[in-house]
Amino acid sequence: MSGRGDSEISETREDRTEAPEGERVEELEDVEDPAQVARRARWTAAAAGVLLTLAGLSASAIRATGSAPALVPAAYALGAAVCALAAFLGSRGRTRRALWLLVTGVMVMALGDQFD
Repeated sequence: MSGRGDSEISETREDRTEAPEGERVEELEDVEDPAQVARRARWTAAAAGVLLTLAGLSASAIRATGSAPALVPAAYALGAAVCALAAFLGSRGRTRRALWLLVTGVMVMALGDQFD
C-alpha cells in the first residue's frame, strides 16, 4: 500500500486495480491448500524419522561389532528409538513434537559418538 486511502480498495470494498480475469484466476491458484501443507509436513516428518532411525540402527550395528565401548552402540540405538517415536508422531500429525524428538534423537547419537 502506498499510504493513500484510495490506492487499492475503494469505500465499496472493490479492488480498483485493473487486472484481467485470467490473472485473478492465477492468483487464486497460487494459494496453497492448508490441508495439503499439513499433509506434506506429516510426510516429511515421518520420512525424516524413518531415515534417521535406519541410520541410527545401522550405526549401532556397526559399532557393536567393533571395539567401541558398549555405551556407543547403546546411544545409537536409543537415538534411533527416539527417532522412530518421532516418525510415529509425525505420521499422526504431531509435527512440532516430531521435530523436537528428531533433534533430540540425533543429539543422543552424537553424544554417544563422543564416547568412542
